Amino acid sequence: MSAFHDVLVIGGGGAGLRAAIAVAETNPRLRVAIVSKVYPMRSHTVSAEGGAAGVAAADDSLDEHAYDTVSGSDWLCDQDAVEAFVAEAPRELLRLEHWGCPWSRQPDGHTAVRAFGGMKKKRTWFAADRTGFHMLHTLFQTVLSFPEVVRYDEWYVTKLLVDNGRTYGVVAIELATGRTETITASAVIVCTGGCGRVYPFTTNANIKTGDGMALAYRAGAPLKDMEFVQYHPTGLPFTGILITEAARAEGGWLLNKDGYRYLQDYDLGIPEPTPVMRSMELGPRDRLSQAFVHEFDKGRTIDTPYGPIVHLDLRHLGAELIDAKLPFVRELCSQYQNIDPVTELVPVRPVVHYMMGGIHTDIHGATPIQGLYAAGEVACVSINGANRLGSNSLPECLVFGTRAGRAAAVFAGQYGGAIPPAILAQGRDEEDRLERELTRHAEEGRERIADIRTEMQTAMENGAGIYRDGDSLAKAADELQELRLRFADAAIDDHSRTFNTELVALLELSFMLDVAESIITCALQREESRGAHQRTDFPARDDERYLAHSLVHREPDRHGRRVQYLPVTITRWPPGERVYGR
Repeated sequence: MSAFHDVLVIGGGGAGLRAAIAVAETNPRLRVAIVSKVYPMRSHTVSAEGGAAGVAAADDSLDEHAYDTVSGSDWLCDQDAVEAFVAEAPRELLRLEHWGCPWSRQPDGHTAVRAFGGMKKKRTWFAADRTGFHMLHTLFQTVLSFPEVVRYDEWYVTKLLVDNGRTYGVVAIELATGRTETITASAVIVCTGGCGRVYPFTTNANIKTGDGMALAYRAGAPLKDMEFVQYHPTGLPFTGILITEAARAEGGWLLNKDGYRYLQDYDLGIPEPTPVMRSMELGPRDRLSQAFVHEFDKGRTIDTPYGPIVHLDLRHLGAELIDAKLPFVRELCSQYQNIDPVTELVPVRPVVHYMMGGIHTDIHGATPIQGLYAAGEVACVSINGANRLGSNSLPECLVFGTRAGRAAAVFAGQYGGAIPPAILAQGRDEEDRLERELTRHAEEGRERIADIRTEMQTAMENGAGIYRDGDSLAKAADELQELRLRFADAAIDDHSRTFNTELVALLELSFMLDVAESIITCALQREESRGAHQRTDFPARDDERYLAHSLVHREPDRHGRRVQYLPVTITRWPPGERVYGR
């Protein structure tokens, strides 16, 4: 007999916890459950550093936040979603304060805000440089106050159960015991985060393997705008750990091997400085990452065993400011690079950071599959378009986690009922499949998981990196097809049932291959350059053909894909030149 919940949330990070709270607040009679691959406080939201954008100052406005987001997206975002987002973000951030989030303060007691790349006004709320940590703590503590919320901590979802166009739950493995269970529900909300681990150098934790995207994709929901992969310009070269944009917001400089602030040589879309965007280092992330590639081509980067780097210089900020506003940056540099940014240069390089694309949803988080919702980085509403502005992602988790939770609660209240027998049969089939994967002996498979994963990551970096072209993408597509065939011949050595991480790695790799193929497919078909998608063979933005979202559908009978285009929603701001600082 399967467990049943009215609403099932997959993922225990910022979006998932906020969605569960919204369900409980909307209808306290509903039975809510959170299924999380890790203990919720280990979700990747905990690693967000810089801050959360929301209009707070008297000299700022919702329209300005909306326009910065639209322009930053290179006009590929849906403007109705952006307008809803900027209106609701300050309310969500204030609600977090009421729940206990310790926002940093100004001397007069008001909430402090800092500058962030692509934002013309200071509107990024922060808690030193541990913003995600404090937000996640606050949300988790708030969830604990709702006894109707049940948690499945350290359970891994392997399949969405769908019948006749509607979802009815999932199949999941309890990692501590290896037990598989069919968990049914009237509505499901996917909040599993991004998929940066399809690339070799990323700020993303090992858990960010695109599980939720692939689950929805296999269930029949299209993925949207998957070609837009954001590189963050300042990751540590060996680990990929993020050095927050806040370091540049507080006055950090990027220097090439000659000690020269090279960004002044590039068009970052900042025609003239403003009191907030006074620094070239506060240009948008995509253009800063592209400038790094040009510096490399000119021979002005520094070679290291982990690839070319430049330096982030914080020395002129002084120990007092760094310890007050960037203490975590100093800790990360000390622990992972054995340097002190107060006195030494910080080596950095662009690393994959965020997926603008994800599961196609409407403004309420609903997917084309009835009863299935998504929120956070796993979803594409879209407010980020071709390039996300820094500090928009944390409030996105809050705003659309709330919206998805409320919509799912209404759906579950109206459309609850018996679970079709076909769903339980699907659950049994999936449980049998997982048992076969666990007991299949290594000698039956000649391929190793780690080899395929490494080759996939290399193919993605070489084929769909900061710059790509038709030839590099076509080569990556061929390599992924070959890896897909090899994956069918992979098996695991560990057949134990307690915390079998090798089995999880096998299942994750299967999901990552789906996600990687969708990225390459969409990038091949978009013959233009826009935001984070830069085609050297099609260097111009083409609004006539591609002012549209790509939707990639999985062909059900084979590992094929079909791409269609959906017009961008424009409410008030027609496409224009992408500039900052005016």
